[in-house]
Amino acid sequence: MDIALLGGTGDIGEGLALRLAHGTDHAVRIGSREAAKAEAAAEEYRAELEGRGLDADLTGHENPGAAAGADAVVLAVPAYHLVDTVEAVADAVSGVLVTPAVGMQRDEDGFSYNRPGAGSVTALARGAAPDDVPVVGAFHNLPAGRLADLDATFDWDTVVVGDDADAKRTVMDIAEGIDGLRALDGGGLANAMEVEAITPLLINLARENDDLHDLGVRFE
Repeated sequence: MDIALLGGTGDIGEGLALRLAHGTDHAVRIGSREAAKAEAAAEEYRAELEGRGLDADLTGHENPGAAAGADAVVLAVPAYHLVDTVEAVADAVSGVLVTPAVGMQRDEDGFSYNRPGAGSVTALARGAAPDDVPVVGAFHNLPAGRLADLDATFDWDTVVVGDDADAKRTVMDIAEGIDGLRALDGGGLANAMEVEAITPLLINLARENDDLHDLGVRFE
């Protein structure tokens, strides 16, 4: 499967790129607003995997080039860049659009969920995307540092929300290709707010408890 990671040079982009290319047959395209930056990141990720004896299919592109023809396009960008990124690739994207972005704000007490007027960041992506492109929310609550550390193991869940059942199944299959990650169906896109709002809680717990660094979630 061809998977594009727009904003794939950032923390969550790096983690997803390494995990999606690790031991799978996915072709992973790293996207950035600057092609040179994406190419440099792809080279770095390839070197990391090659050092582990893996021949990964990782390439770097400007965002529209990464999105063109991809089966899934992951918006690994901060919430405040999400709409601009979707609009920049709208003419190129034809696969499932996936957003892990969460709106947060920080004050002296810690992090809190910054709910956008649309109801959720996933809903913002739906509003900006072409009508014929399915939008799915996933990978919201994953700690980027542990995700990018290929020596680290984990046992986490990711809740997947969306209104297109086939698109949601595609993203769940991609997620479950990552060792240690279980995908759970969270229902329709209207449920995205509840999923996104967990992230600031996890960050606050990790900040305040030394033994909870890089905290993920598991539902039992």
